[in-house]
Amino acid sequence: MNKTALIAVAALVGLIVGFLISDRAETPLAPAAPPSAAGFAAVPGQIGGQDQTGPYEAVPNWPKPLSQLPGHAEWTWGAVQGIFAESPDRVYILMRGELPELERPEEVPYPEVGPSISFPVSATPFRNASVGPITSPGNTGSDGWNAWQGTLGVDARWEHCLFVVDRDGNIIEEWTQWDHLFRRPHSVAINPYDPEKHVWVVDDRQHVVYKFTNDGSELVQTLGVPGEPGNDEGHFNRPTFLAWLPDSTMFVTDGYANTRVVKFDADGNFLLTWGEEGSPPNDTRPGYFNAVHGVVVDPDTRRVYVTDRTNRRIQVFDENGQFLHQFSTGNPSTPQYLYMGTDRTLWIADNMTSKIAKFDVEGHYLYSWGSQGQWPGSMWNVHGMSVDQEGNLYIAEVNNGRAQKFVPREGANPEFLVGLPLRSAWQ
Repeated sequence: MNKTALIAVAALVGLIVGFLISDRAETPLAPAAPPSAAGFAAVPGQIGGQDQTGPYEAVPNWPKPLSQLPGHAEWTWGAVQGIFAESPDRVYILMRGELPELERPEEVPYPEVGPSISFPVSATPFRNASVGPITSPGNTGSDGWNAWQGTLGVDARWEHCLFVVDRDGNIIEEWTQWDHLFRRPHSVAINPYDPEKHVWVVDDRQHVVYKFTNDGSELVQTLGVPGEPGNDEGHFNRPTFLAWLPDSTMFVTDGYANTRVVKFDADGNFLLTWGEEGSPPNDTRPGYFNAVHGVVVDPDTRRVYVTDRTNRRIQVFDENGQFLHQFSTGNPSTPQYLYMGTDRTLWIADNMTSKIAKFDVEGHYLYSWGSQGQWPGSMWNVHGMSVDQEGNLYIAEVNNGRAQKFVPREGANPEFLVGLPLRSAWQ
């Protein structure tokens, strides 16, 4: 190639390089991926945010303050143990009495305790609604556990342990006629296969399971002996939760003191039991438990999923207690509550991580969301969870002393929403 040709080629290359550099400098960078495919946010394509409330938005001021009732201007919710949505307009809330409504005090240093010690600590909840267990007045059980020793009417009131609210958070039913039965009400539920929609309440310190008519007018059945702990066919020792098969066979986790699951037929007759006391916090032996807490049943496979809370795992059994498999919920973790909807995935409310976590039925982790705190949408010790037919999510918080309602966010990924409830016999 002669000298003239080389000069021409060099000039051409220079023009091309210059053009590319100029074009790149003037053209804005394109996104790495289309918004609909970017990230793992609960709302696809979301820019910013941290999924503090996942695919939901918290409904403010729900339920409406307890001051909505006459004579309750200075009172608020106690430790909220359970919640169950029969429908968007009939949501049961279960709690351990009422607490005084208090304003957050100024942060005060305590140098006599130590440097940099103050109370309450900024940006953290200043009151734990579950400290100093509030129990039915004067009720000290044979298990030697002493009732709360505060002054009723000043430090607490044993009222409104169970009530019903509508979609706007108005109290529409007060079941105060049953307050005297309760000592430490733990969970509330309705059998999804019961066309009469009886309301079940587990009271762990009364060692019983109560069955009420749907309108609350009648107590129709009591399993266990009130105030009498035991470990046989007719007794419980601090039971926790319930679950049903489609034929209304029932499983009771029993519970905090006993370490077993108890199976009953549809009429409440004892069938069998399984479980032994384990060695927390890392026991992996099949069928050994410490704090037998949440329970759900897969209606298709009839598998029973049980929360072995202190050992940070879920154990899976067939309906007769034969161990099938298990999976860990992580460390640290305190798996409190189990939920399975129509999509047959498992959702776990975890106290230690303050998250709502999704797993498939084999235990594969899929997604989680949640933040600890007292602001609307945050959580502190979620102990109960329910979903209504419109897909709204409800949680009960023991330590925060409140119930919350969450509605799906616009455009939320449906895979991140807690599944719709099983309602086989009624809608």
